[in-house]
Amino acid sequence: MKRDIILAGVGGQGILSIAAVIGMAAVESGLYLKQAEVHGMSQRGGAVQSHLRIADSPIASDLIPEGNCDMILSVEPMEALRYLPFLAKEGWVVTSSRTFKNIDDYPPEDDLFAEIRKLQNHVIIDAFAIAREIGSQKVSNIVMLGAASDYLGLTQESLEGALDTLFRRKGEDVVMLNIKALKAGKNGVKI
Repeated sequence: MKRDIILAGVGGQGILSIAAVIGMAAVESGLYLKQAEVHGMSQRGGAVQSHLRIADSPIASDLIPEGNCDMILSVEPMEALRYLPFLAKEGWVVTSSRTFKNIDDYPPEDDLFAEIRKLQNHVIIDAFAIAREIGSQKVSNIVMLGAASDYLGLTQESLEGALDTLFRRKGEDVVMLNIKALKAGKNGVKI
């Protein structure tokens, strides 16, 4: 088993939390993990991306070569398009439909989604609306994780366990809300 995943979004959207959940679930499942992140800690709204490489055998590099990414999981659609050169021919793009217009020349939304729909394997989901329905817009990143969860090579139980470990100090209600978000994303999309 091997999965090369790029997580993409902008600062404040929870990319690093998604990376932590996937990483913890992989390690707790006895898998090898390499991770590399690029983010501007002081700039909310700046580009954030993380390379995650998960395998059942040792991994040499933490960076995914161009053309080898199995999945781009993005919480912002323009950020998904930024990393298309990394996507393998049979790779998936799983992205939120909610845009974050942080630049003056942000392209028209119809153009963004038309480019994503050209891809053979894509999922576009309104994670923000799903998160709002279950009680908190703050968990839209975990809804996105749920939308991609069937393809990660990790069990639902391992992802839920990682959520419990990561959010336990915030209380049982926060843990349960995140697990509910994960399930809602999974149920909202079938890859």
